[in-house]
Amino acid sequence: MTTPRPAAAHLAQLNVATLLHPFDDPRVAPFVEMLDPVNTAADGAPGFVWRLVEEGAADATGLRPAGENVIVNLSVWETREALWDFAYRSGHLEVMRRRRDWFARHVEAHMVLWWIPAGHLPTVGEALERLADLRTHGPSPRAFTFASSHTPAEAGQPAEAGRAAQPGRVRTAQGRGL
Repeated sequence: MTTPRPAAAHLAQLNVATLLHPFDDPRVAPFVEMLDPVNTAADGAPGFVWRLVEEGAADATGLRPAGENVIVNLSVWETREALWDFAYRSGHLEVMRRRRDWFARHVEAHMVLWWIPAGHLPTVGEALERLADLRTHGPSPRAFTFASSHTPAEAGQPAEAGRAAQPGRVRTAQGRGL
């Protein structure tokens, strides 16, 4: 009898950004104009699994669970490397370079990573709790950053899956596109 192989782990990430101006302010327009191309690139990036999308919208910028002037980005990736490549080696880098034009400088952690079982879609509440954990206790296998990364095993999750093992991609919180 064969023992079933445990499901792989995926990397969840949340980042929050405090707007310097209202979302519809012309000074934020360059950021808004980048949203569709960057989200399309994310959806097609190697290792992308899922991203939070507001019901009936193309992104999550209308959701404000962390405050009226705070936007959230929540996504899931197959590996740490896949997320790193998208964040720092794609068109997303232009947004990162210009972030001070649109967002306040955070004095506490604004991004958190954590391992989840493959197939699990994190909730915004779960993500905000991980960010609070990072802010309160510092990096740990439960809540970490790129600079303080941990493995799935350290976090008590099964090993990362290879790219070929993934059946499909999900783009919406409702699971359409599976």
